[in-house]
Amino acid sequence: MIPVLARRLAELGAAFGLLTRLPVGRLPLADAAGCARAVWAYPLAGAVAGAAGGAAFALASGLGIPPASGAVLALATMALVTGALHEDGLADTADGIGGGRTPERRLAIMRDSRIGSFGALALLLSLALRGTALAAMARPGDATTTQAGHVVLGLVAAAALGRGAMLLPLVLLPPARRDGLGASVGRPPRGAVGVGLALALLPALLLLPAGTALGAGLLAGLAGLAMARLAWRRLGGQTGDVLGATAVLAECAVLTLLAARAASSG
Repeated sequence: MIPVLARRLAELGAAFGLLTRLPVGRLPLADAAGCARAVWAYPLAGAVAGAAGGAAFALASGLGIPPASGAVLALATMALVTGALHEDGLADTADGIGGGRTPERRLAIMRDSRIGSFGALALLLSLALRGTALAAMARPGDATTTQAGHVVLGLVAAAALGRGAMLLPLVLLPPARRDGLGASVGRPPRGAVGVGLALALLPALLLLPAGTALGAGLLAGLAGLAMARLAWRRLGGQTGDVLGATAVLAECAVLTLLAARAASSG
């Protein structure tokens, strides 16, 4: 039992060490196989990042800060927790896919640290979409949920689903290059992927109405499949940037759905 627990803790540390900037130095170290198995914990890292963003929004709301400003603070907090890893992936992917004529050229562009017009536009639109969605979700609460509570629950669910969506291109596609983050993760075991997908949907099922949770899960899955198809056609496989872009696009889709539901019931 103790060796099994140590392996799970090592995998948990690998997931949080990869997807967040939170200190995990006291957790056991995972080997290469453990890093591949750690995908089951990706949604947990996402849920923690979403909870941090939700806490920032709730604090801002308690201080009387308007929802639009609170949404900016929430997104900034999530970027601090994750090191803006996924936003960087979105920008690089947009630049590469939008600016190159061949897969080799697109991959080379994605490795350039400079941001281009496609990347800047993708970042701007994704931040605007998520920010306006969060502000729209801050509607008057019911008997059990405060005004900020809708945002907290939505962010936790959306961030977990976003990290679950990452698993689809990871498991469906080969690495587009032999080095890099996408290749270093390796081919994750099916069991770990299955647990990861279940954990990605679980927060939505626990925190949101059943119909909304299933719709959010469907949208996140479609975002993951769409990115997998795009990456296969334009890059010949997945990269770490593609995985990060997938997480952001899935978050955008889920938060937009939650904002629409809030508007229709408000």
